[in-house]
Amino acid sequence: MTKKLLPILLAFVLVLSSCIKVSSNPTEEVTPAFVTSTLPPTHSLASLPTATSTGKPLTTTPTLAITAPPNCKVSAVLLEDVTIPDGTQVEAGKKFTKTWKFKNTGTCPWSGYTLVFVSGERMSAPESAPVPQTLSGKEVNVSVDLVAPSKDGAYTGNFELQDEKGNAVPIGLEKTFWVKIAVGTGGIQSTPLPKTTPISGATQQGGTCQYSGDDTYVSELLALINTERTNAGVPAVTLNMQLSAAAQGHSIDQACNGFTGHIGSNGSTIGDRIYGSGYSPSYYVEIIAPAADTPQAAIGQWNGNAIHRLAMLDPKATEIGIGYVYSSTSLYGYYVTVDLASP
Repeated sequence: MTKKLLPILLAFVLVLSSCIKVSSNPTEEVTPAFVTSTLPPTHSLASLPTATSTGKPLTTTPTLAITAPPNCKVSAVLLEDVTIPDGTQVEAGKKFTKTWKFKNTGTCPWSGYTLVFVSGERMSAPESAPVPQTLSGKEVNVSVDLVAPSKDGAYTGNFELQDEKGNAVPIGLEKTFWVKIAVGTGGIQSTPLPKTTPISGATQQGGTCQYSGDDTYVSELLALINTERTNAGVPAVTLNMQLSAAAQGHSIDQACNGFTGHIGSNGSTIGDRIYGSGYSPSYYVEIIAPAADTPQAAIGQWNGNAIHRLAMLDPKATEIGIGYVYSSTSLYGYYVTVDLASP
């Protein structure tokens, strides 16, 4: 009996060991169905199998092919200072990165474009910095690494966007944009008017402050505001000279007295200035845009803030006053005031 059971037990052991070997083979490799972006960096993608349907390695990154249409137009709008707004206090000798946000408002795609230093305080800026490829109608951040000067003072470095041929890209009405910083306690420089100086709507020199206006800027900004209102289904506003006098006076006040805000250097409110211009409003609202070197930059500031955009598109307003001042000795350079009202 025992001899008969021996072959049966031996066969059972062989079958059992064979089943265990098949299910736990440690040398068998399993090909992954996909590779995710969370693959740890210690893994080598080169060691993974490639897709036989394309024959391309998994590490291949597709490149964007950009072809410019014939007779396309090149233009840009500076939307905002992403980092280091004008007048930012920076420690002497400190490295920092200035970033601007632009929109490609032309019909030409940007490929091979560069950011180029052109004048002013260099602050260790490179000769040029690459601009990411940007299609028409798209926005892009453009950055440059800089170093603050070692001495106290106010510093401005001017830059251009240049196409692949080295031609400057128009930015609204300008070709240059800048970085403005203050180093140390002596960095903020201004020549304020005496507080008793009457604030007038006229574009002129007053006291020790020098400034200038620009009718073209005002007319272009009016057109852009009405375009925004029309696109939002809101009636356009008409330019009112009394409101413009109030707005211009406040822009002069900000430029010459070194501040931004809605309360004037003499304590005046929005209503004080509007009534003082001879306008009798039933409703009014005011928005400002410091450092808006172009009308498009002002629109960009207001569109980027929900409260300001609602004010710009306020359907209760039927008339508008626009004040624009540039002062090279001021902190922000450009000061825009818009008063919207109804009689």
